[in-house]
Amino acid sequence: MSVSPVKRPKMESALEQLKQHTTVVADTGDFHAIDQYKPLDATTNPSLILAAAQMPAYQELVEDAIEYGKKLGGSEDEQVQNASDKLFVLFGAEILKRIPGRVSTEVDARLSFDKEGMIKRAKRLIDLYKEAGIGKDRILIKLSSTWEGIQAGKVLEEEYGIHCNMTLLFSFAQAVACAEAGVTLISPFVGRILDWHVANTDKKTFEPSEDPGKLNLCILKLSVTKIYNYYKKFGYKTIVMGASFRNTGEIKALTGCDYLTISPKLLGELSKENTKLTPTLSAKDAQTSNLEKIHMDEKTFRWEHKEDQMAVEKLSDGIRKFAADAIKLERMLKERMFSTKNGK
Repeated sequence: MSVSPVKRPKMESALEQLKQHTTVVADTGDFHAIDQYKPLDATTNPSLILAAAQMPAYQELVEDAIEYGKKLGGSEDEQVQNASDKLFVLFGAEILKRIPGRVSTEVDARLSFDKEGMIKRAKRLIDLYKEAGIGKDRILIKLSSTWEGIQAGKVLEEEYGIHCNMTLLFSFAQAVACAEAGVTLISPFVGRILDWHVANTDKKTFEPSEDPGKLNLCILKLSVTKIYNYYKKFGYKTIVMGASFRNTGEIKALTGCDYLTISPKLLGELSKENTKLTPTLSAKDAQTSNLEKIHMDEKTFRWEHKEDQMAVEKLSDGIRKFAADAIKLERMLKERMFSTKNGK
């Protein structure tokens, strides 16, 4: 009599394992990807909204934003800005129908060195969400991690109860200043940090090693891991959310981080992988780190950040790129709103 072979339980995908240790966030404006991967939260930025706004599936949202901008009146530039703000909120509102958590909506990167301008625009976005029936508790306002942006985040959190996601974060100085400002969340840009080190140093081996789930990425120890350990050791409540990943190896190397925001492409790859993940970050281990607490006033921040060439270059580059995509989006809206070709 033959004996049926024992069926081995199917190993969970790397994505499902990751979700057991880390809050997974979708880095996209594509609703279909959000439906597919079921993240807790979602993040957007000008580049993602620009790409989504050109997809046929989302033209109704674009038309609604254009109608809103025209309805408010004012100069052409004012109408375009109002339409752009509304478009960001319309995408955010649709995303919130598909996730249980929060969506991050970004303030114009051209305001990155204008504290009061960022505060005003953030409050405007929250008002637009309120008009759509969505409370500020479900929104994270994204601000560039300049000194002015961090101080704007401090005011928004303390005086208005508006939660902030500090983006384009590359240096330890930025991270410390954000923690002291009491912002809700920071987004260290892992992939862009590694991009710079590959392009500008002799070390070119920032690739996954043969051991599944591990990375030969010592730079992670100098960036996200250091920030995570500092926050946990000294009791800061600010959430650390790794962002801007180039491959799944970078993601798996940060298993255990508070949050990770991941593109649909890499979410798809993780869902097909079955390698076993082990947390590499933990609040318990952070307590044994040899980090010392420091204070980051403005002059100290500017000096320490300046000393990090990678951070200076990547912050500047990131602001320029987000600003360029914001301009492209506005041009697209202006063309559709006022072009004589459309008979309008």
